Amino acid sequence: MQKIIRRRTSSRRIGSRRIGSRRNERRIRKGVIHVRASFNNTIVTVTDVRGQVVSWSSAGACGFKGKKKRGTAFAAQTAVQNVLDTLMDRGMKRADVMVSGPGSGRDTALQTIRKSGILLNYVRDVTPMPHNGCRPPKKRRL
Repeated sequence: MQKIIRRRTSSRRIGSRRIGSRRNERRIRKGVIHVRASFNNTIVTVTDVRGQVVSWSSAGACGFKGKKKRGTAFAAQTAVQNVLDTLMDRGMKRADVMVSGPGSGRDTALQTIRKSGILLNYVRDVTPMPHNGCRPPKKRRL
């Protein structure tokens, strides 16, 4: 009978150096920045070209509590700066921007992305608009 020997293939240690791939140290040259600006919060998600999430941040995750604080333009700016710091470490040079929602943080988020030095291919507004879809509730009678 043969004895089955299992080996780890993802990474090995030789001395103090690690050889192999680590998921957090992926180098990303191009990505897509999704900005979701609602009235209560601003969520910024960065994906690679295939759609896998690389990094994300929100105004609530940056320490703003309460919907009146999270919905402000300054909170959106802080969330975008938080994401862009991690992206610069990973080497992102180019990005596409998808902006969604009616919130006050959408313009500030876009200005912060432009000032960061990342080259933008395009900026697209992907806010969902109904084509007269749902029937509105009946009129109030007083």
